[in-house]
Amino acid sequence: MPELADYAAHSRYSDPGPHAPLLAAVPTDPGSLHQAACSVVIHYRGAADQLVPGQDADIDLRWLSDLLDESQRRSAGPLTSAREPAQQLAGCCRDHTLVAIAVLREHGIPARSRVGFSGYFRPGFHHDHVVGEYWDGSRWVRFDPELDMAENWFGFDSHDMATGLGAPFETAAEVWQAHRRDGLDVSSYGVDPSLPFLCGPEFVRGYVVTELAHRERDELLLWDVWGDTLPETPTPAEELDRLADEVAELLVAADAGDASAEVKLAERYATDPRLQPGSSVLTLSPTGRVGDADLEARVNRWRA
Repeated sequence: MPELADYAAHSRYSDPGPHAPLLAAVPTDPGSLHQAACSVVIHYRGAADQLVPGQDADIDLRWLSDLLDESQRRSAGPLTSAREPAQQLAGCCRDHTLVAIAVLREHGIPARSRVGFSGYFRPGFHHDHVVGEYWDGSRWVRFDPELDMAENWFGFDSHDMATGLGAPFETAAEVWQAHRRDGLDVSSYGVDPSLPFLCGPEFVRGYVVTELAHRERDELLLWDVWGDTLPETPTPAEELDRLADEVAELLVAADAGDASAEVKLAERYATDPRLQPGSSVLTLSPTGRVGDADLEARVNRWRA
């Protein structure tokens, strides 16, 4: 299972390649993490009216080294430098968080990404979201690198967020458990109210698997699917529900400090083909493109 030292080292996704000095130059205080993440990445939906034609293709950049290659090509300089929208990378919360945790890891601070849902962007709806956590020496501190505490729009400390069901950010596992055990209506959990087919139980269930992947240091795209999350999977829905029940229970227990649950998660992820992406994933890009991503060769092969 990942140890603290593993979270302090780069994953294959957060590895900056030749850009390590850029990460090392960013201070690790929350304000600097926010500035770096939001200088490099602009949200492809929230700022759609500011993008130039073709910029939305950025969202399928998976590896931090590739993101930083393109970022520096458009505007070389410190990651915290102000950039015009056309010089930024169109991305999402996953990319903001990947930049932030990569900075922390470059400084030797254990950090990881968490996948779930935020209730603070639109009243009455819970958007799919990715935030970060870092180890402060005694506990995991949860933070949202997209939010600027100086503006304090949301009424909570985005640099040390409360955790658990009902918190501003809820993990996919917490939401799934509440749905299955307590009948939580998850129709308001998804990508956007305008996209009801990307909301609800099946969507939350898939995110439990994505949450596990990120916990195991595979910070895949939110539209990467594999194993039993593939659209054409023949696995009956009841079996998928039970699998998500098992994984969610372990994730919640691990968050509560159960070391045996952490070990079981790592074992399941390493050995269960229904959960492990292996060497390839299917990418269902919001751009409408469908591709087969070879994770070993680091190549996306887009289907016609």
